[in-house]
Amino acid sequence: MAKLVSKTYGDALFDLALEENSVDAMAEEVQAVQAAFAENPSLAQLLANPDIAKEEKLSLVENIFKGRVSDNLVGFLRIIVDKQRYSELDAILDYCMARVKEYRKIGIASVASPFELSQEWKDKIEKKLLETTGYVKMEMTYRVEPELIGGLVIRIGDTVVDSSVRNKLTDIGRGLMKASLDARADGA
Repeated sequence: MAKLVSKTYGDALFDLALEENSVDAMAEEVQAVQAAFAENPSLAQLLANPDIAKEEKLSLVENIFKGRVSDNLVGFLRIIVDKQRYSELDAILDYCMARVKEYRKIGIASVASPFELSQEWKDKIEKKLLETTGYVKMEMTYRVEPELIGGLVIRIGDTVVDSSVRNKLTDIGRGLMKASLDARADGA
């Protein structure tokens, strides 16, 4: 449900910026709003507090953001408060920023390997991803997962390429299990 909410609201904000040809400005403003909430955790707590009236929350949003971000973004934040979706604001804004990156053809990739990769390997992986995905830039994150044994697991959005030894061993195990079951079924 939360993913659907962040997609619905995030798409609406992105589509509005696209329609008004203000994607870059909106992206900067969204980052400013995210920074404001990150620097002031009490702000999110105030919005989530059920003892504070909705009108006070709307007034708070107006006082903090009006004149600092566009009227469209202030209006959007007011809708979030009005619909009581403030607990999902981070996810909504993150989703919107992911749409902005997609629009700008910036890919976000996560690479897991069984050991720390050298800069040379990181550069090769990024170059190969740029060649095969159509992105013009990649934002790469790397993590070490020794249980992979060898190979890599690369995730870009919902796409996962798993060339790890762990995955290959799992596939072999499944194949052996199926062959064993098939042999039993034939002999029964």
